[in-house]
Amino acid sequence: MSSLFAIDPLLEDGLLWTPLLIILIKVLVVFVVGLVATMLMVWFERKVIAGMQNRVGPNKAGPWGLLQTLADGTKLFFKEDLIPERADRLVFRLAPYLVLVPAFLAFAIIPLGGDFRDGKGGIVTLFGHETRLQLADPPVGVLFALAISAIAVYGIMLAGWSSGSKYPLLGSVRASAQMVSYEAALGLSLAAVLIVSGTLSTAGIVNLQSSIGNWNIVATGFVPFFIFMIAATAELNRPPFDLVEAEQELVGGFNTEYSSIRFALFFLAEFMNTITMSALIVTLFFGGPQPISIGDTTLDIPLLPNAIEGTVWLLLKVLVFLYIYVWFRATLPRFRYDQLMDLGWRILIPASLGWFMLLAAQRVGRDAGWDQTVVTLSTAIVLIVGYVLLQLAYKVSRANREQDGASF
Repeated sequence: MSSLFAIDPLLEDGLLWTPLLIILIKVLVVFVVGLVATMLMVWFERKVIAGMQNRVGPNKAGPWGLLQTLADGTKLFFKEDLIPERADRLVFRLAPYLVLVPAFLAFAIIPLGGDFRDGKGGIVTLFGHETRLQLADPPVGVLFALAISAIAVYGIMLAGWSSGSKYPLLGSVRASAQMVSYEAALGLSLAAVLIVSGTLSTAGIVNLQSSIGNWNIVATGFVPFFIFMIAATAELNRPPFDLVEAEQELVGGFNTEYSSIRFALFFLAEFMNTITMSALIVTLFFGGPQPISIGDTTLDIPLLPNAIEGTVWLLLKVLVFLYIYVWFRATLPRFRYDQLMDLGWRILIPASLGWFMLLAAQRVGRDAGWDQTVVTLSTAIVLIVGYVLLQLAYKVSRANREQDGASF
C-alpha cells in the first residue's frame, strides 16, 4: 500500500495513528461530498433546464426546491422492490452496485483543493502532517480512472442481461458497443495529455498547469480536449449519446425492469459519473484546483485561506462543465445509432490517433534536437496522406456493400 500512495507525503513516515485518522476523514469527506454533490446536481439540472424551457422547475421541497432530490430518494427507498420472474436474481441485485461503486472510486483520485502558492504544489498541513487534499494519488492515477470508467459498463450489461427481457438486453448491448467505440478515442486523447505532462499522477498533472499558458488544453493543441469531451459524453450515456435509454425504441433501456432503490442507484450513478468526469476534465486540461494565472498575475479570492481557495477554484471550473452537460441535454437531439458508431470509429479514433502521433513526433524531435517546423510539417503530410487513404478505403467499402446488396 505504501507504493500505491507514495506520492502523498502523509505516508512517508509509515501508517501511524494520526495519518490513519486523516485518511479515514478523507474517505468520509469524499463519500459525503459525492452524495451531496449528486443530490445538488440533480436539482441543478432540473432548474437549468426549467429556465431554458421557461418553466419553474422544483420549488416546493425545501428553499428553492433544494430538497426535491432528497424527497424523490426517500420516495424511491420505500417503494416496492420488484424482481422479474425470469431474472437472474443474484446478478439482478448486484448490477446497480457495479455501476455506482466505480463512480465513487474514480472520484478518489481527483485533487479537491490544496495550497498552490509559493511553490507548495497543493500540499496542506492537517493535524501537523503534510498531505494532499485528495483521497489517493497513485502513480498510475489516470490509468486507474480509465479502468474504473470501463468497469461501470459491466453493471449496465449485466443489468440488461439479468432482467430476462429483450428490451433491457438490447439497451445493455448498445452500452457495451458504445463503450468500445468511444473508449479508444478517450484513451488516445488522454495519451496526448500524458505525453505532454510526462506523468500519470493526477497531482503531478495539476502541478504542471500553473498558468493558463501551461494548461494542457493549450499544451496539447485543443484537439484532444474536444475529443475527450465528446468521448466522455458518450461514455456517460448523456444526451445526445443516450442510446442505451432510448425510450422510443427500448421502452426504457437497460433499467426497464428495475424499481425502487435499485432504480435510484442507477439514477444516482449517472449523475455521480457526470460530476466525476467533469472534475477529471478540469484536472487534466484546466489546472484542477490551481488558481487562474495569466503570466505573472494570479487571480486571488480575498478572505479565503489558500488551501480553501483551491477548492473554490475547482468548484467553479467543474460548475462550468456541469452547465455544459445540462446545456447539451436541453438543446441537442439524440443521435441515430449508425451516426453514433460513425462518429466514434470514422472521426474520433482517427483524429485522436493522428493528433497523438503529431505530438509524439514533436516530442521525439525536441529530444533529438531536430527542427520542430520540419518535424511538424513532415508528420502533418504523412497524416494527411493517411487520412486520404482511409477515406478512399471507406468509399471502396461502401461501393462493395452496395454492389453486394444489389445482387440479392
